[in-house]
Amino acid sequence: MRRWHLPVVVLVVALLGTAPGCGRSLRRAAPQSGTPPQVHELWQQPSDLATRDLFHGPGGESLAPRAATFAFVATDTTGYSRGFDVKDPDGVEWSVKLGKEAQTEVTASRILWSMGFHQPPVYYVPAWQMSGAQAGAQPAGRFRPSLPGHTVSSDWSWYDNPFVGSREFGGLIVANLIINNWDWKTSNNKVYEIVEPGRAPRRHFVVRDLGASLGKTSYPAMLKWLGLRGFGQGTRNDLPGFEAQALIERVNEDSTLTFDYHGIHDKLVDSVSPDQVRWACELLSRLSDRQWEDAFRAGGFTPEQGGRYIRKIKAKLAQGLELP
Repeated sequence: MRRWHLPVVVLVVALLGTAPGCGRSLRRAAPQSGTPPQVHELWQQPSDLATRDLFHGPGGESLAPRAATFAFVATDTTGYSRGFDVKDPDGVEWSVKLGKEAQTEVTASRILWSMGFHQPPVYYVPAWQMSGAQAGAQPAGRFRPSLPGHTVSSDWSWYDNPFVGSREFGGLIVANLIINNWDWKTSNNKVYEIVEPGRAPRRHFVVRDLGASLGKTSYPAMLKWLGLRGFGQGTRNDLPGFEAQALIERVNEDSTLTFDYHGIHDKLVDSVSPDQVRWACELLSRLSDRQWEDAFRAGGFTPEQGGRYIRKIKAKLAQGLELP
């Protein structure tokens, strides 16, 4: 064996053993302490679904950023997209994400929230100024406020959580397949502890940082040949790629489904039942054309871009609604 082969083999074995989603099974896990989570902490019936404001989202118009200039606090170098922590003139701190994920995160968040899954307030700001370090005009960004009484207490896993096997958890997987979000890292899932005046304390399980959406899922040939399963699994903000993939590839003889999915989380995807697919698709099919348009307008997409995305999403929903 050549001298360089051994380190390469060791590296490959190490990556195979630590790559997220590789060889993992799903487990319905209860917390070791505290109050057992209830499904309403993941999803709540959207009784106002037909009238939800998908332009302003869960924060409404009142929380939307209004300032033209924000003060620099820190640079955020984590994750795929660069960004900043900033503060507005009223003292509200904002997490800002720049780049192509700024659009997709806002629209994807609107879609999940529309069907009842908890989401933090996020807004797309097409142009803004920053004072202090790196002062000057800034490109479009996703703005997420730090709200009083809303504390992130922990992360939660797609594979080990209290909701595995439930209709709502299966529907959450389906919703992410519909928008082609492929970045299902544990670090993207947050548990919020919420304490607000006049209300009982509550807890929300949130799928956050949805920027790796509205593209296509893919499994690079080189990584497949090497057996490495912990890297990027698709594109983001890629309209032609999104249009190229369906939701369901086929219904199998045993009534299971094969999805048009090409990422690393096959066990999660394979756990979804036809009933869960239909449930999620029925919820989203109740949105009006205006609501769909608002969801994409909220992310800064043009009417033409939004229209193409919406047509493809509706084609995916039709596949789900055709299931027995």
